[in-house]
Amino acid sequence: MGKLCNRMLLAVVTATAFASCSPQFVQKPAPSVTFVTIKGEKIAINDLRGKVILVNFWATDCPICLKEMPQLIETHRKFQGRGYETVAVAMRYDPPNRVVNYAEKNALPFKVAFDPIGEHAKAFGGVTLTPTTFIIDKRGNIVSRILGEPDFKKLREYLEKKLAEPA
Repeated sequence: MGKLCNRMLLAVVTATAFASCSPQFVQKPAPSVTFVTIKGEKIAINDLRGKVILVNFWATDCPICLKEMPQLIETHRKFQGRGYETVAVAMRYDPPNRVVNYAEKNALPFKVAFDPIGEHAKAFGGVTLTPTTFIIDKRGNIVSRILGEPDFKKLREYLEKKLAEPA
């Protein structure tokens, strides 16, 4: 009886783990936040309405974040002239001087912002894992959340679709 209970428990835990790994994403309005970039610029999400926005929470000590940066740069360059914005938001624990150094050294072509007290991560649903990427459509709705490195081929196809939609 003990082995059967253990197997059943294992089956329930496994099923729960798989279910929690692929929760159904529910579209919702983007939070009304204003980012401050490493250059002191203020970027209000509401002011970007009419554009498709990729918001990427990252950290300079996150290997996956650094690995995906060249693809984020390429994606930004591909779509920037078509009503697309990228905002890379450094996590609150990331030292500002490291963020600035990384952005300058790698000539990041998009906006890089600080989240010094974690208010933006909280506003986006309590982001704790990096990288976490959100796509906001032209109407100001979060239409996608990606944990970890995106499949950039699929991401670009999705962005094409969102850019083709009316505002």
